[in-house]
Amino acid sequence: MVIEEWKKSGVATKFPTYRNSALITTHSWQKGKRQDDRAEGLWRINDGIYDFTSFIDKHPGGPFWIRETKGTDITEAFEAHHLTTAPEKMIAKYKVRDAAEPRIYTLTLEEGGFYKTLKERVREQLKTIDQRPKKKSDLIHLGLIVSLYLLGIASAKYNSLLALVLAGVALCWTVIVSHNYFHRRDNWQMYAFNLGLMNFAAWRVSHALSHHIYPNSYFDLELSMFEPLLCWVPNPHIKSKLMRYVSWVTEPVAYALAFFIQMGTRIFYSLRHTNILYWHDLLPLTIPIAIYLGTGGSLGIWICVRQWLAMTSIASFSFCLIGLNAAHHDPEIYHEGDANREDRDWGLFQVDTIIDRGDLKWSQFLVLTHFGDHVLHHLFPTLDHGLLPALYPVLYQTLDEFKGHLRECNHIVHMIGQHKQLLRIEPNPRAPGAGK
Repeated sequence: MVIEEWKKSGVATKFPTYRNSALITTHSWQKGKRQDDRAEGLWRINDGIYDFTSFIDKHPGGPFWIRETKGTDITEAFEAHHLTTAPEKMIAKYKVRDAAEPRIYTLTLEEGGFYKTLKERVREQLKTIDQRPKKKSDLIHLGLIVSLYLLGIASAKYNSLLALVLAGVALCWTVIVSHNYFHRRDNWQMYAFNLGLMNFAAWRVSHALSHHIYPNSYFDLELSMFEPLLCWVPNPHIKSKLMRYVSWVTEPVAYALAFFIQMGTRIFYSLRHTNILYWHDLLPLTIPIAIYLGTGGSLGIWICVRQWLAMTSIASFSFCLIGLNAAHHDPEIYHEGDANREDRDWGLFQVDTIIDRGDLKWSQFLVLTHFGDHVLHHLFPTLDHGLLPALYPVLYQTLDEFKGHLRECNHIVHMIGQHKQLLRIEPNPRAPGAGK
């Protein structure tokens, strides 16, 4: 079958099936991936087929990661989520056969390549670095959770607009910091992500397994889920130049409604198709309940609900303002359709799709609450953000050896670049690493 030119992917040999779905969700992405990945109904790592069925409930990271990836190619996810060599040795007994067909993904993870070299150096570095910043991350996270409830109660009790705005920002920051925990083995902190009407289980798919593995490509669910409201792929077949200007007008509305749209889409899909709701989708209701109880029940329940919805809208707007202008969207970095780097190493691909926030690095709090240290987070998502600063020396050393470049800018420059990217419809003909 001949693929239309505009549908050719820079990371795979085919256009992802899920993008043809009427309603794009994490479930449709998983369903399409199972059709595309040539995993033969089991789990694929490189050119091997593995049967992890008996290992699902034994997985140290929790059963979710194994259960939800059945029928897919997990090569890059397996590599990025396991820093030690033990898992690679352990899985040998679960291999059942070689794959019948080659992988569809064109990114590589070769011994002696950028990522494998960096990973080995990071593994050695982690043996000696100070682990205390991890405790600071936990304290920041707990402090934000407490503050969002207290500020929410204060905003209703004293009818304070300032407290309401601060409560919304605290909710936003809680969600962002909680995202750092759902990349890891199961823990209580990841449940706080759900306080913003989103769901950590869904985001483990859309963010950890999709966006983190295939950023800025057709396989990146965090690109497609914003379309047609916002489109960063430089392709007029997806959105015309005129409609991209309209995005500048609709963008603030999309920001304020993003959390609600996420929940609404999942409810609609569950009613019409397959249930993708969980018991922990009820956790956001603890906020209006806390407001009601914290004010002594003197306010009507609907006033408490109104206050909660206002908090959530502020949090949604703040989350998008931070998140969509944090790392990935600028005309200078790779997006689907742009020329590819000759070296197809998966780690270099991650670097090519990111511009880091250089203005955050002095503060662990700002890094945690604003998606900072983004390149290192993409390369090693299971590591606490408090440990990442100590890894920059080996990152710079390895980038120099493999002709990579860590780009940085401040938030204002990133916001300008993101809006330029929304308008871009022509692919960049100069590949990353090709020089001027």
